[in-house]
Amino acid sequence: MASNGLCPSIKNILLLDSEGKRVAVKYYSDDWPTNSSKVAFEKFVFSKTVKTNARTEAEITLLENNIIVYKFVQDLHFFVTGGDDENELILASVLQGFFDAVTLLLRNNVDKSEALENLDLILLCLDEIVDGGIILETNGPLIAEKVTSHNMDADAPLSEQTLTQAWATARDTFTRTLLT
Repeated sequence: MASNGLCPSIKNILLLDSEGKRVAVKYYSDDWPTNSSKVAFEKFVFSKTVKTNARTEAEITLLENNIIVYKFVQDLHFFVTGGDDENELILASVLQGFFDAVTLLLRNNVDKSEALENLDLILLCLDEIVDGGIILETNGPLIAEKVTSHNMDADAPLSEQTLTQAWATARDTFTRTLLT
């Protein structure tokens, strides 16, 4: 998905473990049409970046005509990929927003086991950051707030509730009608 100059776009966001295996990934581009090509790209990116020291600050590299901004924290590796014509600072702000939101959601315990236990929150985080390759939000605390605010009250319209919340609302309504 190439940027037309008007709106920066993201090709994928990857969260890999210390062995290069998927924890959470989201692709927004058709550059990798099959699952095997996606896994091959993830292994390629991991193998090319694993020996770098991206623990204190984000690093930037150009691989296969893609700009990749990445950062490592404990046993998790965060990657944001854009086209070779994308602005590195924008990609870095997406990476930092994702990292900050995950850090807040995992209560500063950023490691693989905690990430897997809270995978639903991380996937919601990805949905809040990018939609169809278009960047929606890069402010980490705001992203985390949006993800955690999905615990809406029963008075919220059904269109703004998650499926689980809608079922709970329906169950409560049904129970009240049976008791009256």
